Amino acid sequence: MAGERFGMRRAAAIGLALAALTVALSACGGGGGIEGGGNKEAETVKLEGKPSGSLTISNWPLYIDKGTVPAFEKATGVSVKYIEDINSNEEFFNKMQPLLQQGESGGRSIFVLADYQVKKMYGLGYLQNLDKSGLPNVEKNLAPSLQHPEFDPERSFTVPWQSGMTGVIVNKETAPDVHSICDLFNPKYKGKVDFLNEVRETVPLVMKCEGTDPAKATEADWMKAIEKIKGAAESGQIRRFTGNDYARDLTSGDAVAVIGWSGDAVQLEADNPSLEWRMPTEGCMLWSEDMVIPTGAPNPTAAEAWMNYVYDPTVQANIAEYVNYVTPVEGVKPILAKRDPELAENQLIFPSASFTKKCSPTPIIEGKEEQNVIKAFDSVLNG
Repeated sequence: MAGERFGMRRAAAIGLALAALTVALSACGGGGGIEGGGNKEAETVKLEGKPSGSLTISNWPLYIDKGTVPAFEKATGVSVKYIEDINSNEEFFNKMQPLLQQGESGGRSIFVLADYQVKKMYGLGYLQNLDKSGLPNVEKNLAPSLQHPEFDPERSFTVPWQSGMTGVIVNKETAPDVHSICDLFNPKYKGKVDFLNEVRETVPLVMKCEGTDPAKATEADWMKAIEKIKGAAESGQIRRFTGNDYARDLTSGDAVAVIGWSGDAVQLEADNPSLEWRMPTEGCMLWSEDMVIPTGAPNPTAAEAWMNYVYDPTVQANIAEYVNYVTPVEGVKPILAKRDPELAENQLIFPSASFTKKCSPTPIIEGKEEQNVIKAFDSVLNG
C-alpha cells in the first residue's frame, strides 16, 4: 500500500508551483496586497436542518482512505463528489479567484489548503465563518495544540484536515551523522543533498540552523538564509530542489540526506529500513492544511456535516492509518493501538510535546515582504 501511494501527496505540485508563485502575487495585488483591498466582514455559514443533497470537496491527491467518503454517504444520504484537484496552494487559488471574486465557488463547498493560503483568502472575503453548532465533534476532539493558531485564534473559519512536520530524512548507512539542518551544508555530502522547493519550509529551517527564530525573522533574516541556500546550490552542494520526489533520490542513492516530510518518511521507512526521518537538532517546521467553506458554497449544511463526521475518532483513525500524517483529532491513538500498536507509537503520527518542543509553525509572510522573499527564492530555484 505504501509503495503504491507514496510521492503523490505533494509531488504533483512541482510542475505548477513555481510558475504559480509570481501569478499569485500579482493576483493578490501589488503593494496593496491582501491588506490593501478586498477585506470585508465575513459571512457566517447558514445551516438548514438535516444534511441532504450533494457535496463537492476539493482536496489534494491521495489524502484520504478509500472508505470514508462512501461511509459518509451511507450515514447521511449526502452524495459526495470528491475531487483531487489541488496540486499547489497558489495554482488552486489562481484557478478559483475569478469565481471567488464574484461570490461563487465553482460548485465546491469545501477546499483543503495551507494555513497561509486560507488566511489570505479570508482577508479577501472569500471564506465564510463556521457555525460551530454544526461541529460538535470538532469542538470536542480538536487537538489542543491546534485550537488557537495565530492566523485563526478561535478557529472561526478553519478546521484542520491533517498536520505534519518538515525535517530531515537520511540514509543511516551513508549519512549517519546528519542530525542538523546545518549538517546538510557539510562538504562531505556535496551533490548528495536535496532541499524542498517550498519557500515557507526550507528557508525557515535554514534560519533555525543560523539561530534565528522564524516567528521573529525580519526580511533581512529571510534574505540571509536564501543567500546561504543560493551559495550551496551554486557550489553543487545541493543536488536539486524537489517536492516529495526526493524519495526516488533516496532509494537510488543519488541523495543521502534530504529536507523532507514526516508522512512520507513513515512510508519510506517501511519500505527501506536504512532510511529514517530525523528531528533536526534545531527543531522542525510544523504545518497544517485546513478545511474551509468558501463564500457562495452550495450546501454548507452538508459541508459542516462532513467536517463533523471526519472528527469522529473512529473515522479519523481510518484516515490516519492511510495517510500517515499527524492527525488533528484526539482519541485516534487508542483506536490505532488496538489495530497497529507500532503505528500508534510512531512519533511522526502522534508526536509528543517534548518531541516537537523546538519546532516552529510555518511563518506567515505577507505583502511586499512576501513578494521580495518569493522572488529571491524563485531565482535560486531557477538557477
